[in-house]
Amino acid sequence: MTAALVLLILTGCNLTITNLTPDTVPQNPSQIYTITASFHPESSQIESGSVQPRIVIDGQMYKMTQSTLRSDVWEFDYQIPAGRAAATYYFLCSYRVEHQSSPTPNEINSGIFNMKIAGRYVIRSEATRAPVGSRVSVLGAGFTPSDVVYFDQSPARTVFESPSSLSYFVPSVEPGRNYRLTVNGSGLNLDVGSFRVDAISFQVTPSSLVLRAGEQQALTFTIPTAAPGGGMLIDVTTDIPASIVMPEVLVPAGQTSVTIAVQGGKPGTGSLFFKSSAGESSVAVTVTAK
Repeated sequence: MTAALVLLILTGCNLTITNLTPDTVPQNPSQIYTITASFHPESSQIESGSVQPRIVIDGQMYKMTQSTLRSDVWEFDYQIPAGRAAATYYFLCSYRVEHQSSPTPNEINSGIFNMKIAGRYVIRSEATRAPVGSRVSVLGAGFTPSDVVYFDQSPARTVFESPSSLSYFVPSVEPGRNYRLTVNGSGLNLDVGSFRVDAISFQVTPSSLVLRAGEQQALTFTIPTAAPGGGMLIDVTTDIPASIVMPEVLVPAGQTSVTIAVQGGKPGTGSLFFKSSAGESSVAVTVTAK
């Protein structure tokens, strides 16, 4: 998840404050979060070393630490109290200018900011393009068994692996175009990003099956290149479900073909249907009585 930076610029006579902290940050096990801001002198008249940034968070004031990367950037590490998922804060900064007559430093303050801790978010998808049937992982946090990955409005077969990992099979959608991926469920939908579905063709042999009820016959699916990690799922449907008993068709990772056993059920005549980059194809099936 990439949160947009919340930027606030306040200009005093000689100093600008810019908040560099995202408004939403991913949860971490230590519950310590870095709040960062730039306190940039706009005038050479500000006395060197007089800039003293502070942060007021949850009603308590703390000094900030100067960053080792930039002299005008200051940081503060805050540990969110147990049971909390947000914090409210603002910045103060005192400074002096050269030849200042008053012994009291100048001081400016920012507006109020809210930082939210996200316990459910997406880090990245394992891949951003793949053929139909490929198994791809999504890494993040807060996933649940009820989550489903969608390609636009089309649901994908989704496997819950852990609260930090989901897998999905690229569904039989139109290849050669981009889709918006989302994880839907648990009342909070997550954007995964854009995903391009590539075309792939495969062959099925034999081109027809004639079976008696209870009889089995081999059906082989061959793809042109080795299946990716996680294997490649080939979506097969039928118009005679009561007449056909068969497992799912999954080409194992690193393999180019898989052979499955198709068993005859109740007598009937119909087809097995599947899609590839070559278009829609079918295998005719006839099941007779014993």
